[in-house]
Amino acid sequence: MRSWPTPFIPQLPGRAPQVRVRDTTSGELRPAASGPTVTLYVCGITPYDATHIGHAATYVTFDLLGRILRDGGHSVRYVQNITDIDDPLLERAERDGVAWDELATREVALFREDMTALAVIPPDEYLGAVESIPTFVGPIEQLVREGMAYAVPAPDAVDGAGGAVARDVYFDVTRDPAFGGVSNLDEAQMLELFAERGGDPDRPGKRHRLDPLLWRAHREGEPHWDGASLGPGRPGWHIECACIALDHLGVPIDIQGGGTDLIFPHHEASAAHARAVSHSETFARRYVHQAMVGLDGEKMSKSKGNLVLVSALRAEGVDPAVIRLALLAHHHSTEWVWTDDVLEEATSRLATWRRALASDGGPAAEQTVEEIRSHLADDLDSPRALEAVDRWAAQALTRGGEHPEAPRLIARAVDALLGVRV
Repeated sequence: MRSWPTPFIPQLPGRAPQVRVRDTTSGELRPAASGPTVTLYVCGITPYDATHIGHAATYVTFDLLGRILRDGGHSVRYVQNITDIDDPLLERAERDGVAWDELATREVALFREDMTALAVIPPDEYLGAVESIPTFVGPIEQLVREGMAYAVPAPDAVDGAGGAVARDVYFDVTRDPAFGGVSNLDEAQMLELFAERGGDPDRPGKRHRLDPLLWRAHREGEPHWDGASLGPGRPGWHIECACIALDHLGVPIDIQGGGTDLIFPHHEASAAHARAVSHSETFARRYVHQAMVGLDGEKMSKSKGNLVLVSALRAEGVDPAVIRLALLAHHHSTEWVWTDDVLEEATSRLATWRRALASDGGPAAEQTVEEIRSHLADDLDSPRALEAVDRWAAQALTRGGEHPEAPRLIARAVDALLGVRV
């Protein structure tokens, strides 16, 4: 799958300090990575609607992480998927009277445009679930052979080979003693979220109500693919990310990222699948999550329809740098609400920065650059990084300065580290 163009990233003198992130699983602030190469997997979109501000917040957050890691001397190996086959996509396509794959293609193209406008560095591997389906079948068959998965008759499915009853395949969570260790939720909490987020706890024939789907047998009118011994059908959501991460990053990966709504069941289940397939004790060393963005008192989501779309803001003439600044004004781990005031504050901030950077000189910039680095290395504290630039801009506008290279250095740092083109 084609991603999008890589933005130009200016080089800066010096280097960022060690980057630390708040690990969701432990709750502790820990080094993001220790080796020269950092492996990062961030769950991608299900392309049945346009990119909203909540999506953008997630991908800008992990773009910020990649930028400060690179500035610290690491290389970053970044993989992202696209869930371009799933129930919500099929349901939206049916509602709108369009082919599901045409809908997916259209929304992925719009996502690329949004990411390009927001100066997000593309992943090294950008992989659709559909193009990767052949790589999912073998691992699911392996889990069945090794007793980690089992089949459940699906009488409503198209008959299997030779007229046999088709079967869905489920992962047996009771075979994984580490299940629950990512989210640290008790069973009642997991069941509640499982039912809310695409699970089927009441499916007859399952061994445990939390068992997630690995392979869905072909139903009439649904797209399907060759599943070898599994029969025709399509993969479950969680196994897709597990297999893509295993194939393109290996285990353990350094950082698994996404929105907080993915902690359970998606990141819990995909980690369990990956551990089982790879016979590894650890899937990801760190889990980092972007908090939800709200609108009108509720979480912004495609299912609710309460969306502020990046593409709509751009069509209204909003500078993408303003959108990015609006997102960076909030710490990634803190929930916040989108309002007109958020956009107005970002617009004012960008205008102030541009006025300050248009001058012939300014106050010394080296300390400000190090402050930006220090704040970003401290759990991606983008609000404080913005405040450091604010202070420099205020001094430049009120007192000027004797350093002719200072505006240029600040502009390069803001571009390279914050992804804001001024």
